[in-house]
Amino acid sequence: MNPNISLKEITDTSKEIAKDIRSFPEVKQVIADIGYGEVGPHVHHTNYACITVALHPKDQWKTVKTQEDLVAKIDKRIKNYPGVAISFSQPIKHELDGLVAGAGTTIVAKLFGEDISILKAKALEIQGVLSTIEGAADLRVEQVDGQTQVQINMNREQIARYGLNSYQIQHTVRSAIAGKEVGKGFEGEKNFGIITRFAKAYRNNTDSIRNLLINTPDGYTVPLDELAHITTVTGLRQISREETQRYIKIECNVRDRDAGSFVEEAQQMVSENLRFPPGYRLAWGGQFELQQAANKRLAVVTPITLFLVLVMLYGSFNSFKNVLLIMLNIPLALVGGVFALAIFKGNVSIPSSIGFIALFGIALTNALILISSFEYLKKEGLSIREAVISGSLSRLRPVLMTAITTALGLLPLVITTNTGAEVQKPLAIVVIGGLVSSTLLTLIVIPTLYEWVTVKK
Repeated sequence: MNPNISLKEITDTSKEIAKDIRSFPEVKQVIADIGYGEVGPHVHHTNYACITVALHPKDQWKTVKTQEDLVAKIDKRIKNYPGVAISFSQPIKHELDGLVAGAGTTIVAKLFGEDISILKAKALEIQGVLSTIEGAADLRVEQVDGQTQVQINMNREQIARYGLNSYQIQHTVRSAIAGKEVGKGFEGEKNFGIITRFAKAYRNNTDSIRNLLINTPDGYTVPLDELAHITTVTGLRQISREETQRYIKIECNVRDRDAGSFVEEAQQMVSENLRFPPGYRLAWGGQFELQQAANKRLAVVTPITLFLVLVMLYGSFNSFKNVLLIMLNIPLALVGGVFALAIFKGNVSIPSSIGFIALFGIALTNALILISSFEYLKKEGLSIREAVISGSLSRLRPVLMTAITTALGLLPLVITTNTGAEVQKPLAIVVIGGLVSSTLLTLIVIPTLYEWVTVKK
């Protein structure tokens, strides 16, 4: 909320927001924490409230079926509170996002530079560009200013005329407003500092600060107003740095699409619509960094694995023709997995990538069984046409059993809506969809190609 909000006002606002959230029958309880302590990955001021929402079991939900629908309804209900910026997350995800990118959102764009005014202006432009991209949610720019401050500019000529120095004035002002320890209080083994300062009504009154009397070496007093120019300004709230460089964050979550494609589109649109002064640069971070790191590892591990599979297959058949026919089952399985993801409106993610890897293993096994049967029957003296027909019929049941048992075993993961479904479902969808296409095409395409290649040879 606004950096100048009082503790009472943010408490009242949080209560009203919590009341609106509790109006949904799916909500069990709401707990609001204002500010965060100095220990932990997140440190927030008292203008920040973390509202934790506990939900009833899903079989008791009445108005919505998924958590995404509930978030959308809550967002619609509470988004119109004036001066309040709202972002949705989950406890573990929020902590993980904070550890990965320094913010509790999925995507973070960090604009590095020297001039804070330029940083803020460009950050607002980036926010405007991101707001036009499909999937952007909870979009906001990091609060770097807006804090009301009392600014005291010393008049050094006046200070010298009265025989004073800046330290004496600063010490007096600090003692009056921030306080000064004048003694100790003891309670058993505990001791407490005794602080004296102006009463709250006078600390928050610029007229009282202007009339603060400063002792001079000659023994009389001078009002602070004669020694300094005192104004109320809206100043900086905080300055964020990373590796000694100043930056400002643009934060957002992504809904109804994957973070990787969102960042790619965002990078393209920002580069096309914005220009940064020399010395300013934009870095992207967040959950998609983990996805990119995993994809890089998969890009190394997958080719190595496929190469080892090729070597082992060649060692078994001593024929590149048969090896290539077996490996052909990978794209046949890939087709079904991709179509299944599209039908269920899923995204290419780490779980779905693992599903593709598992699918490729099953598809290669089915093709290996089929080709092995053809080779065995051919060695037994059957013609190529007879070997293909007999082998296909004899291996029909094992191939179908493998596909059906695997699909039925994963089917509950597709239809479940329990906790963890967002991780399990993409994997199961990919494997089941790939098995459908792979099984059907394996029993048709592989025998046909085997006969065609063998006869042509």
